[in-house]
Amino acid sequence: MKIIKDTKNELEIEITGESHTLCNALRKTLMEDKDVESAAYIMEHPIIGEPKLYVKAKNPRKSLKKAAETIKKRCDELKKEISTPPKKAKKKTKAKSKSKK
Repeated sequence: MKIIKDTKNELEIEITGESHTLCNALRKTLMEDKDVESAAYIMEHPIIGEPKLYVKAKNPRKSLKKAAETIKKRCDELKKEISTPPKKAKKKTKAKSKSKK
């Protein structure tokens, strides 16, 4: 990670080795935070470019840390869900209908 800009209300970082997957998740999660005014990212080249994430907030570092923790928690919950054997569904019995002749 390389810090490009770091002020009281703005943070811009370059995230080495990442792609749209992480950056879009961070952007979306950051925008759920009421203290974040804006969050965006750009990849100047789709294959060789490194994404740059921009955050404008009351405390952008705190908001970015919170977003990363939220994403980790959501991933842990998903991992737990898919690791747990599914509950067996009860068989539904069809009600026999009486037909008129």
